[in-house]
Formats: sequence, C-alpha cells, structure tokens
Amino acid sequence: MAHLIPGEKDSKQHIEWLVEQVKTGDQQAYADIIRHFEKQIYQYCYYLLKSREEAEDVLQDIFIIAYDKIGQYEQRTSFSAWLNKIAYHHSLNVMKKRSRWNRLFSRYKQEVVQRPVYVNHYEQMIDEMLDCLSIEERHVLLLKAVEQYSFNEIAEIMDSNPAAIRKRYERIRKKLISANKEAAVNGALVESG
Repeated sequence: MAHLIPGEKDSKQHIEWLVEQVKTGDQQAYADIIRHFEKQIYQYCYYLLKSREEAEDVLQDIFIIAYDKIGQYEQRTSFSAWLNKIAYHHSLNVMKKRSRWNRLFSRYKQEVVQRPVYVNHYEQMIDEMLDCLSIEERHVLLLKAVEQYSFNEIAEIMDSNPAAIRKRYERIRKKLISANKEAAVNGALVESG
C-alpha cells in the first residue's frame, strides 16, 4: 500500500517524508521512491549508455547503492538531484569499464559495430545528436534539457560550479545547432546526388 501524507503525492515534501521513512527501516517507502524515480533514472542511463540491457542493470545498481547510502542523504539538495548524482558517477564507472573492455577485446578480434534498433525516428535523432557529444557534455545536456535541473543542481551533481556548467551548456547548444545544420546539408547533398 502506498504511503500517504498531507500534501500532493510525489511532491518534494512527500519524497522527503518517504526518505525519512526509509531511514527508519520502512522498505515499502523505498519501493514508493523507486516507482517514482525509475523511469527518469532509466531514461538518463539509457541515453548515456545506449543499451537497454545495460541501462536496466545500471538502474538496479543505482537503487541498491542509493538504499545503502540513504543515511548519508541530507536535505540541502533535493533527493532527485542526490539520486542523479549517484546515477552520474555509477554510469561514468560503467562507461570506463566498458571502454577498457572494448580496447582489450579489439586487440584480439576485429570489432563489428552494431547500431541499435530504433523504435521511432525521434529516438534515432536523439541518439545521433548524442553521438557528437563527449560523455561530460551528454551528462550536462540530459540533466538540463531532459531532467530540467537548475545549473546549481547540475553543479552539485557533477562536482563543478554553476557558472562553468552554464557556459558548458551554451557551448553544447551551439555544437548541436552546428551539427544539425551540417546533417541537413549532408542529407540534401545525398538526396540530390
């Protein structure tokens, strides 16, 4: 049964109340937290890792890590930002491990790159746009444009400062606009050629 407290369900106040319940040992409260955040965290991980299976695995790891560390959470930042910080660091670690494995594997066998199967055109467009960004740029873009965190919250998640994050975000926007224009020109050349 879902927990109910006065106020809007799944509001920041409700989430903070659930966190306090989890700290006292209430596992049902944590199940409510997982239900609230699982889609958001999954999408974040999917766009970083570009693999549904890997994103599902990482999602489970993130919620286990968060549960183990929930006693360390303090309300000076939102629980959502705290959870995304865990997702950010864990995803970086997974990508570093994958990169090392890919380098090792490519020494022994020629790599065959398989592109993901896309559900729709927009998913493919997003994937192609993210391909032109570095890992750090993807994190900033996803946290700002998709998760809609403030620059202060993103700076907290990424252990940076808000001014640097704001500047990086502006550079990312310019880079994506330029890449989009270049893709449009290349597409027109292919069609006319």
